[in-house]
Amino acid sequence: MPELREVTSGLRFPEGPIAMPDGSVVVVEIQGGTLARVSPDGSIERFADCGGGPNGAAVGPDGAIYVCNNGGFVWFEVDGITAPGPQPPDYIGGRIQKVDPATGTVEDLYTECDGRGLRGPNDIVFDAEGGFYFTDLGKTRDREVDRGALYYALPDGSSIREIVFPLDHPNGVGLSPDGTRLYVAETMTGRVWQWEVEGPGVLKPGTQLYTPAGATLLHSFEGFQLLDSLAVDSEGNVCVATLLTGAITAITPDGKVKEVVKVPEYDVFVTNICFGGDDLRTAYITSSGRGKLYATEWSCPGLRLNF
Repeated sequence: MPELREVTSGLRFPEGPIAMPDGSVVVVEIQGGTLARVSPDGSIERFADCGGGPNGAAVGPDGAIYVCNNGGFVWFEVDGITAPGPQPPDYIGGRIQKVDPATGTVEDLYTECDGRGLRGPNDIVFDAEGGFYFTDLGKTRDREVDRGALYYALPDGSSIREIVFPLDHPNGVGLSPDGTRLYVAETMTGRVWQWEVEGPGVLKPGTQLYTPAGATLLHSFEGFQLLDSLAVDSEGNVCVATLLTGAITAITPDGKVKEVVKVPEYDVFVTNICFGGDDLRTAYITSSGRGKLYATEWSCPGLRLNF
């Protein structure tokens, strides 16, 4: 079991980590509505106010940070762990935002698709062509729950398309090292789905009945394990945050569990992972419920992202 070290604490439900070239890690703070820069010494600089609930984040081809904003949550404290709840009274609607990392300026890029408002955008990944896939998990209210979807959009604000609907609480999204497979983790079902990619934003139609848009099942977790965001390493392993277990679970390209990495202080909300360092061997893991960022040496280099 690799040793994890605490980089910092005191974050407000961190997620969406991005390892930056200068050695810092940018995280969203979903509870705080902000983007924060964590320096190697653990100091925290909050540099952008996104409002709502900034969730997944990624650097685009222009160097800007693109943020999935879920619109916000009602928040709870349970045994020292912060927990997100249903759609709040001050819900701002879902949106994709563009943030200038130098100035902190925030721009709403997309708030709807084909006349339907985005509900709870969650995770994002850019392809080699410069477009991005993102999941919309939806929101939960007292007596109803949104159906989720997968979208493909361009960073200049000119195009957004819904490419898979419906999905059950789609959360993490990622691409294989060669870009030919796309993965989506569903939170409540504990399943990771995969599709063949035929072109930018085009998934090969499948023939399997009762799967999302004919997807193929990569892995279904045993017992009561919920899933959050994910990243892919250089060997093609899908490293998915495993809620309740309090861990990152690495799934091989053929669907087998390779490794389970738990955080030192149990947290039901271990939510995401990214890779950094000169050799991409440093994995950064968000322990959101306890407001912490951890680092550890991964078993292989992470996958170098397109931007």
